Amino acid sequence: MAEFSHRPVLLAEVLELLAPAPGKVMLDGTAGGGGHARALAERGASVVALDRDPAAVRAAREALRGFDVRLFERRYSEAPSVLRELGLAGVDGALLDLGVSSHQLDLPERGFSFRAQGPLDMRMGSTGETAAELVAQLDALELERILRDFGEEPFARRIARSIKAAPRMEATGDLVRAVEAAVPRARWPRHVHVATRTFQALRIAVNRELEELEAFLGELPSILRPLGRAAIISFHSLEDRLVKRRMAELAGACRCPPDLPVCACGAEATFRLLTRKAVQASEREQAENPRARSARLRGFEKLERKAA
Repeated sequence: MAEFSHRPVLLAEVLELLAPAPGKVMLDGTAGGGGHARALAERGASVVALDRDPAAVRAAREALRGFDVRLFERRYSEAPSVLRELGLAGVDGALLDLGVSSHQLDLPERGFSFRAQGPLDMRMGSTGETAAELVAQLDALELERILRDFGEEPFARRIARSIKAAPRMEATGDLVRAVEAAVPRARWPRHVHVATRTFQALRIAVNRELEELEAFLGELPSILRPLGRAAIISFHSLEDRLVKRRMAELAGACRCPPDLPVCACGAEATFRLLTRKAVQASEREQAENPRARSARLRGFEKLERKAA
């Protein structure tokens, strides 16, 4: 198997937000190849690192050898239970680097990429149903919803019907051909592959990525210690909207109807925003690492509880 390679995105910006230092405990919920976790540990922090991908865990274990990092093959939504197992009441910093890694995309046998022939798998971990199994059990209406909601695909209905009508749907090439047959050639995107949104949507569905993120964001107040900070890097609008909405809630944004003259929801800030707008990679980083072009980083800090 090819060596796991995953360049950490927005590394300098993450370090500035999380401010790792001796005596601090940091959570890296998406360890990947270990780049972010290693940088946190190099600055003296003790790191708890998680990843659901066995290949990533094996690579990170080697890359992080000799550093104060405890590594687990777990989903990041399981962070609260991992911290309890370690006897930790919370952490001083939490990081998520969402999306699919370059390594996962580059290996045909993982089934993430439309550029190479491989089994229609798309699982980030080693368990659960594959994309081929998911497609087989869904009807055209359910498949259309996934393509529309998770891929924001304008031709969701036509593609879903084309996929269900295909004689076989077991390999990435089968899926690409079904998409190409469904979308009029004149409407193919100019700068991305016509199957990009379909592959994204199925990957998100197979791995329950949005459910994972929502679960983590819901637990974040219990994960972080007072003055603890969170940094979350997302790569598409669905993730970023979830993070932005949760940040607004934690920062005390009023949830009342706009026509209500006085706030009645009792919104109270328990966090403060560290980034008013999403932070993007510099032009230099984008040139060196094309994956960074779509990265959006947001950060927030848990407030100290006011004395009664």
